[in-house]
Order: sequence, then structure tokens, then C-alpha cells
Amino acid sequence: MYRLVWTARFTRAAKKFAQAHPDLRPRLAQILRDLESDPLQPPLRLHPLKGKLQGLHAVSVTYGYRITLTLKVTKKEIILLDVGSHDEMYG
Repeated sequence: MYRLVWTARFTRAAKKFAQAHPDLRPRLAQILRDLESDPLQPPLRLHPLKGKLQGLHAVSVTYGYRITLTLKVTKKEIILLDVGSHDEMYG
């Protein structure tokens, strides 16, 4: 089991995301549960980021939306940083 750490930024972004996309609330909740149990599950599509976000990882909520995070495997800790559209995250 991994421990999810909700940063203030992620908390605000998740609230805003859930309000803007009520249809994706169940999907977001499932992604967070899956991250907690095992972030390396293939359906999460966990991948390292490049460029200005190097050192961070992302998982897909849908094709167009991502969650960025810091994954600390040694501590079994996942620090949630942001959630938003692909363009918002990488643009």
C-alpha cells in the first residue's frame, strides 16, 4: 500500500476539476484508489515526464486529462501535485 499525500495545490485543483467535470469524479476517485494500492498497474499508464517537469511522473485520468505526481518508492509515498488537461499540465 502506498500513502497518498495531497498537497494544497492538488486539493484545490482536484476540487476545481471535479466541479468542472462531474462525469469524471468516479474515474478520478478510482485512479486515486489504484495509485494507493499499486501505482505500477498498467491501466494507470504511469510515465516519467521530461523537460521542465523532469523528475515528476504522470498518470492518465482520460486521454486528455492527467495527474502529475512525485513518486517516492522507497518510502511508499505518492505526493499528488496537480490534475488538469494535457495542455494545462504540459503547455
